[in-house]
Amino acid sequence: MNTRFTFTPAIVRDLMEIEAARQTVHLTVLPPQVAERLRQQARIRSTHYSTRIEGNRLTLVEAEQAVLEERRFPDRERDVCEVQNYYRALQRVEEWAEQQMPITETLIRRLHALIFSGPRARPTAYRDGQNVIRDSATGAIIYLPPEAADVPGLMRDMVAWITQAEREELPMPVIAGLTHYQFVTIHPFYDGNGRTARALATLILYRHGYDLGRFYSLEEVYVQDLPAYYAALQTHPHHNYYEGRTGADLTGWLAYFIHSMAVTFRRVADEVRAQAYLPATPEPSELRRLDRRARRVLELFTRQETVTTAEVARALGLSPRTVRDLIAGWLADGWLEVADPARKTRCYRLSAEYRRFIGEMTA
Repeated sequence: MNTRFTFTPAIVRDLMEIEAARQTVHLTVLPPQVAERLRQQARIRSTHYSTRIEGNRLTLVEAEQAVLEERRFPDRERDVCEVQNYYRALQRVEEWAEQQMPITETLIRRLHALIFSGPRARPTAYRDGQNVIRDSATGAIIYLPPEAADVPGLMRDMVAWITQAEREELPMPVIAGLTHYQFVTIHPFYDGNGRTARALATLILYRHGYDLGRFYSLEEVYVQDLPAYYAALQTHPHHNYYEGRTGADLTGWLAYFIHSMAVTFRRVADEVRAQAYLPATPEPSELRRLDRRARRVLELFTRQETVTTAEVARALGLSPRTVRDLIAGWLADGWLEVADPARKTRCYRLSAEYRRFIGEMTA
């Protein structure tokens, strides 16, 4: 795998700024409901902007409606599926990071399947033919990836390099940035490579403590100047992989990636500080005993009065069977109750004790 780059003064400064922002966020305590709101906003922004880079036509508001309310847009069904799949994939990325799942080829193929085909798809096979990236306006070839026969070996080398780089404690933003570049350079699948590369970089960062509370969206910075994003990835003037890309100097791309991280982390640190300085009241004991999944479900009630098993499963990225077990426990705990026992399809609502907190959460 090509890892030719130089630690320039600018890269070093940005790495230091990233670490300072991490420290700020780590040491700042936010009310749990504020933290969960920031996480939800970040997931939606990452979903919207990563799919928008690839041409998705939904607005940020529409993407949120498609994900959280399962709203349909009849003339943009493909766009709706893209954002729903990516959102669910991000939920899985969070779970894999918490479980410290190692980066393997199988995991990458599962990630692509989630993003491109949906939660029930089997791991995607690598492409078995050539694909070409062309300018949508002129039809000119922008990039010709490596031949299909070389893809398995290149992916094997990339995964081995990630493992070795982690063992040698190369700065994690460097590992994530070089992996992002190498993945889109190999272009192992026929479609969905950009989305998968960005989600994979996020997974690498999350696994090693660069989740920043899961409050950020790197994709948002890319969209603010897409030509700069594509220009940074264009590390060699020749469009053919075999004509220079294999040994290109990646300093320019790495500087762009790490600077984008520094800008994003600085913004999040500022936002966290601002939220922490807002007047706060001690959190009630009833809310303190809710775990991460319960809090995410509680957020659903800020937008609707009842929830179904399917809605909770979508919000948590879990199977209906797993969610039914969770709901049974929450019913026993007393913060959820059955809304209408006579209905065949069960709906659930907050108990009166917890409904009084909803106004505070939406204020």
